[in-house]
Amino acid sequence: MDIKLEKKPWYVRYRYRIAAGIALTAGLVYVAVLASGLRKLRIDTESVQLAEVKDDEFLEYVDVEGVVHPILTLMVNTREAGNVDRIVAEEGSLLRRGDTILTLVNPDLIRDIEDQRDEWEKQRISYEEKALEMEQKTLTLKQQALEASYELNKISKSYALEEEEYKMGIRSKAQLEVSADEYRYKTESTRLKLQSLQSDSAMTVIRKELLRNDRERERKKWERSLQRRDNLVVCAPADGQLSFVKVTPGQQVSSGENIAEVKVMDQFKIRTALSEYYIDRVTTGLPASVTYQGKRYPLRVTKVVPEVKERTFDVDLVFTGEMPDNVRLGKSYRVQIELGQPEKAIVIPRGNFYQQTGGNWIFKLNADRTKAVKVPITISRQNPRQYEITEGLQPGDWVITTGYDNFGDAEELILR
Repeated sequence: MDIKLEKKPWYVRYRYRIAAGIALTAGLVYVAVLASGLRKLRIDTESVQLAEVKDDEFLEYVDVEGVVHPILTLMVNTREAGNVDRIVAEEGSLLRRGDTILTLVNPDLIRDIEDQRDEWEKQRISYEEKALEMEQKTLTLKQQALEASYELNKISKSYALEEEEYKMGIRSKAQLEVSADEYRYKTESTRLKLQSLQSDSAMTVIRKELLRNDRERERKKWERSLQRRDNLVVCAPADGQLSFVKVTPGQQVSSGENIAEVKVMDQFKIRTALSEYYIDRVTTGLPASVTYQGKRYPLRVTKVVPEVKERTFDVDLVFTGEMPDNVRLGKSYRVQIELGQPEKAIVIPRGNFYQQTGGNWIFKLNADRTKAVKVPITISRQNPRQYEITEGLQPGDWVITTGYDNFGDAEELILR
């Protein structure tokens, strides 16, 4: 006979499927837990650079490359037109102020100078002739005035004698009146002659002054013409080095044309280009320095060119004390331009972590320096050696500043 079999419970019938489901779920949970945990990476301590966070002095400065230039470059221009006759000084030679660079010839100018000299001679001779004429006229007037005074004195005495004779009855009244009329005439005539002499003397002084002024003007024209002749010799305007002469013998040049350049070599300046980021912070008078063979040489900013080209602007600096022995035109130096005074701040050394993290986070070590984790930070100011930390770190902490290129997406580093 048939035996009736009892139906097994569902969990017995599907026990293998349930076990497989539980195993799959456990695997997914395990993977999810691993995925949600920190991504760790083991690194060698020698492959990274560790740095201590310090409360130290922070000096904001810019470290750039500067090139030595002469303190002043003078352009040499011609004062007169002409043809280049002879080039005396060679390019690169050291000149003293007034040394001849080249000479010009200008026949037309020489003729003008000769004509001006002739005019000056004419004016001088004319002045002397007219002065003699005025002196002769003055002497003649003085002689006439002297004679008139003498005649007036004689008539005055004769008139006084006739008055006495009239009182004595020797002369008649009519004779006395005739003498009186003649006396008054002579008196008035003599007064007019003396007045004419005074007027002529004043006029002579004025005419002499005018003639003297004319003569002086011609003399000055003559002297200026001689100066124009001297300008045909082009000289060095100051002590320095002749950079170049850009004309050749026989070449015609015009007045005011630039023909050469002299670099003043008694002092030097350093020119550098800074990022436009600093244009509002760099001003004339800021201190700076260069370091050569372990010695610091102070500088000072003397000129800031406000025009920005290709995101940079130019700055000139001069030495304020001793200069390095090897200063030469075109030589480069590393220049440190200070942007303020040293201040106390929390700082860390510069490193390539900044390029990877943008300065937003850094790997901070634990107390025993066996592992490091990401921590957010805030960087404020920076200089070529340091970053100023305003949030995220404290003095005494240790951080990793280099090696970030090899860390990938790791969030925790295990140091060994």
